[in-house]
Amino acid sequence: MTFLEQLRVAERQNGSLLCVGLDPEPARFPAHLRGDASRIYDFCAAIVDATADLVIAFKPQIAYFAAHRAEDQLERLVAHMRRSAPQVPVILDAKRGDIGSTAEQYAKEAFERYGADAVTLSPFMGFDSVQPYLKYHDKGAFVLCRTSNPGGDDFQNQRLAQVAGTPTLFEHIAGLVQGPWNQNGQLGLVVGATYPAEIERVRQLAPTVPLLIPGVGAQGGDAVATVRAGYRSAAGVTTAPIVVNSSRAILYASSGEDYLQAARAAAQATRAQLQAAQIQA
Repeated sequence: MTFLEQLRVAERQNGSLLCVGLDPEPARFPAHLRGDASRIYDFCAAIVDATADLVIAFKPQIAYFAAHRAEDQLERLVAHMRRSAPQVPVILDAKRGDIGSTAEQYAKEAFERYGADAVTLSPFMGFDSVQPYLKYHDKGAFVLCRTSNPGGDDFQNQRLAQVAGTPTLFEHIAGLVQGPWNQNGQLGLVVGATYPAEIERVRQLAPTVPLLIPGVGAQGGDAVATVRAGYRSAAGVTTAPIVVNSSRAILYASSGEDYLQAARAAAQATRAQLQAAQIQA
């Protein structure tokens, strides 16, 4: 299956738009694991097992592994996901953005070394920073468009020319990903849950591509507003998937021995919120 097909299957099978972000911070682990970077795999694998039937995707953030020299644990983790949750696609959050042979190596890292189904990319250097990833025809890539951080305004919300009606940079990116860049139907967009009006604008400009939406939970994004702005369906069938990410609110729902039960409960509650908004969208 292609990545987009995987998303659709996971959404139907698990009844979910929720993506659990895997951002392991050993200092925040429960007491029996706390501070031990060698247990990153153990912590994340347990979270995966506790939530695998509740999610549309998992999203490991590579920096949280690399900072602790835990890339080998990330490899093991993705292999574990393949065994225990084969129906759930894996999005490697790497935000790569280089060109040429370097981009080819980053694509090989994401798709061959780690075995991810999709990766996040920065479009700042243009289409040649995205193209090497499209050679993997069954894989996907989410291009940064309107991110959840306040500093995104520095570039993303600026108009391309000081003329009324000229698109902003994020609108231009949305048009490229909906149109000429999306040669094989592999691309999606990253839009932050903290800006629901911009999510709706991106959806207008890119009506069919999947949206990866971080920022629900600890960052303050509203799950209901997010779904209403970005989710679209016809006759009960999703026409453009959204992947709504929550990380810390689920991973660290409890610092006690009940951390897995708490993580599952937090994931269930978020999934239920998203489902309710989905019906109304």
